[in-house]
Amino acid sequence: MATTTNITTTYAGEFALPYLQAALLNPSTIRNGGVTVKPNVKYKQVLKKVAMTDLIKDGSCDFTATGTVTLTENILEPKEFQVNYQLCKSDFRDDWEAISMGLSAHDNLPPNFQSFIIAKTAAEIAAANETIIWSGDKTNPGEYDGLVTLATADATVVDVAAAAVSSATIVAELGKIVDAIPATIFGKEDLHLYLSSNMYRAYVRALGGFGAAGVGANGYDNKGNNQQLGGLYFDGVKVFLAEGMPAGKAMAAQTSNLFFGTSLMSDWNEVKVLDMADLDGSQNVRFVMRYTAAVQYAYGSEVVLYS
Repeated sequence: MATTTNITTTYAGEFALPYLQAALLNPSTIRNGGVTVKPNVKYKQVLKKVAMTDLIKDGSCDFTATGTVTLTENILEPKEFQVNYQLCKSDFRDDWEAISMGLSAHDNLPPNFQSFIIAKTAAEIAAANETIIWSGDKTNPGEYDGLVTLATADATVVDVAAAAVSSATIVAELGKIVDAIPATIFGKEDLHLYLSSNMYRAYVRALGGFGAAGVGANGYDNKGNNQQLGGLYFDGVKVFLAEGMPAGKAMAAQTSNLFFGTSLMSDWNEVKVLDMADLDGSQNVRFVMRYTAAVQYAYGSEVVLYS
């Protein structure tokens, strides 16, 4: 049975390329270096954690063993996923691109549409993954546990209670997160404030000026809301727009403590196209994509979750 194909068009006039698609969520977390990517994980990878305490003692003439070294671990175990759908070539014979299918009864899927559908499939998977990275739940089909999901269930994570966020309150709320960052990681080069879209927008609007928090009525650089703000910081901590983060949530962590694991990154861009005509005599074209993915952090005690 072919995948349900709904073609609603007015077959009149001239067809103008390209095909158009609705805007997708930008897969920014991986592309912009928000997590440490660990490729080539075939099954699972152990994230070894080493903790040392009480190493320094008063000096003496003898060698006296001091301190405690504790080894623990977190597991990064990518889950396997697949995308399988099927289109029937006969659905396109009365459509805009029928002529591009060839004159033979043994026709092909319109080449422009085929190229478009391959690119769109990869883009859809990347956009969905942006959300799953943060809020995925492995009990749902097609998902793995996201970073917020993992942190919510982890008692070692530093929790900060969330509140209603607006341009008038965002400075105070971000301050609560920064205040909760452990001293051991504050000031580290790769420390980030990962903000959901609504919190990021509230912060940008606050910088545009509302006469509070020392910003002034004319906003940052006296430009009001007419400004392009990038590379933002808050109290010296880099701000990262995590587009897949659930609204009203945020996280503070080092990039080197957040991991995304997969088998091969190239799997995310490979969509196999199988014309079934020579295999079973049908008019179906199958699209197949397979990949693995998971996220994990090493030290929960070095993650601040605003939730």
